[in-house]
Amino acid sequence: MNKHFILLMVLFPVISGTVVARQAKRSEPTVQARVIDIDFNKTAGKFNTMFNTCVGAGRANEGLRADWQQQLAYVRKECGFRYIRMHGLLTDDMAVYTEDNKGNPVYNYMYIDALVDFLQSIGMKPFIELGFMPSALASGPKTIFWWRGNVTPPKSYEKWGALVQHLTEHFTERYGADEVKSWYFEVWNEPNLDGFWAGTQDDYFKLYTYSAKAIKHVNPAYRVGGPGTAGAAWEPEMIAYCEKNKVPIDFISTHAYGVKQGYLDEFGHSGTVLDKNPMSVSGDVLQSRKEIAGSAMPGLELHYTEWSASYTPSDPIHDSYHEAAYVLQKLKQVGNAANSMSYWVFTDIFEEPGPRFTPFHGGFGMLTIQGINKPVFYAYQFMNRLGNIELKNTDATSWVCRDSIGNIQVLAWDFTNTHPGDSVHNQKYYIQDLPSKSKGKLQIHIANVPAGTYALEVYKVGYRSNDAYSTYLSLGKPAQLTRQQVEQIKSQNDGTPVSKEMIKVEEGVPFAKELALRENDVYFLNLVRL
Repeated sequence: MNKHFILLMVLFPVISGTVVARQAKRSEPTVQARVIDIDFNKTAGKFNTMFNTCVGAGRANEGLRADWQQQLAYVRKECGFRYIRMHGLLTDDMAVYTEDNKGNPVYNYMYIDALVDFLQSIGMKPFIELGFMPSALASGPKTIFWWRGNVTPPKSYEKWGALVQHLTEHFTERYGADEVKSWYFEVWNEPNLDGFWAGTQDDYFKLYTYSAKAIKHVNPAYRVGGPGTAGAAWEPEMIAYCEKNKVPIDFISTHAYGVKQGYLDEFGHSGTVLDKNPMSVSGDVLQSRKEIAGSAMPGLELHYTEWSASYTPSDPIHDSYHEAAYVLQKLKQVGNAANSMSYWVFTDIFEEPGPRFTPFHGGFGMLTIQGINKPVFYAYQFMNRLGNIELKNTDATSWVCRDSIGNIQVLAWDFTNTHPGDSVHNQKYYIQDLPSKSKGKLQIHIANVPAGTYALEVYKVGYRSNDAYSTYLSLGKPAQLTRQQVEQIKSQNDGTPVSKEMIKVEEGVPFAKELALRENDVYFLNLVRL
């Protein structure tokens, strides 16, 4: 057994005794205390769950793998994601499009059907990304990534439109119009980057026009949008183009990431730096909503179909406990500005730079290739456990909710950007052991909680708490993990409560709890009425 784990077991009674306070009358804040003041009877309305509307995955063909499917079923169950978006639906490894010796299209949806059937079986829906170009339909040989997604415009826009229409008709026949009405169709991925689109903006607008008209020809109620750009680009231009040319559009989609440098670098060789701008990512989302509101189509939905702290799958911030607090901070800042924020991605089974076989390589995923939960997984699991009624709250880094039967949930965090600045890359900083510094005390007061007996569970993510990477470091950073090491890391970071206790709430006495808060800690409190 790992010596750090033994030490934690020995210390646990002491830790739980100090971290979990007893029910008490409200006390005055101590020095450095952060106070969350809540009234059980003051509601803010229905809790907005845009955070788990959609999640990303690498490419469609990976979705045919058993381990990928097992991980998605798990993440769906624990985090509540309803849609999934991925690249490569039309790429050659999905065998969708070929032509006979006379140049006539040959359509094959065998692999697409297997993938979508699986999604349906676990209660998820596709957020269709139309791309990349089948080689038989491509105008050139330019590709991206290890799996060679062709990024050239079609050699025939008419044939492209026919493919989109035929695919949409197939979806309708197989799943029914009512089901497909609930899906989204996004045209291409990041066409403003030369690496993803070998054409011009005008070429993209032409591709979009053929795609949107093909989809709407099958059913005008089907939802289509774009431009799926990097960095919140082309939004006003997209709306203006569709307005001027009477091209249908139901939503704007784009992407944002929270780093500087290392642009479109799936190997992480250039290095990235976490942006010190406190409104990084979220500022883009708020600006996108502002642009839509001031446009000729102010009612368009806004979907950020990719986002994370970093845009390379070789960035150790993705593995760090810092990522959990970062994600919560950004989602709280976004508020109601977006209809969805699709975290990129759910798993490290992701092959843009080729198959990654080393553990904790800085992959985008919430889970490692071995299915180990990273800290960011728990951020989404905690959000999914929040009740459907949000309570009024002036604290900027927490949510407090309750459900219809009176259970109360508190999700509170500290986000501190400890990155030293532009002189140090993430690839050097976040691979280190990074102990957190004290941020004082967190005091939670909830007035007018109905009297009764409650079970209180306290969960935590932070340095060496549901922090799988730190456990990996304690094992000496092995290049490959044995089965026993995988199980050890999982068992030491399994999301179980750090404490449980029974609490009696008395009439007229507010619920009060004090917690020791450190940099980038995340706490989830679940108060269950018995």
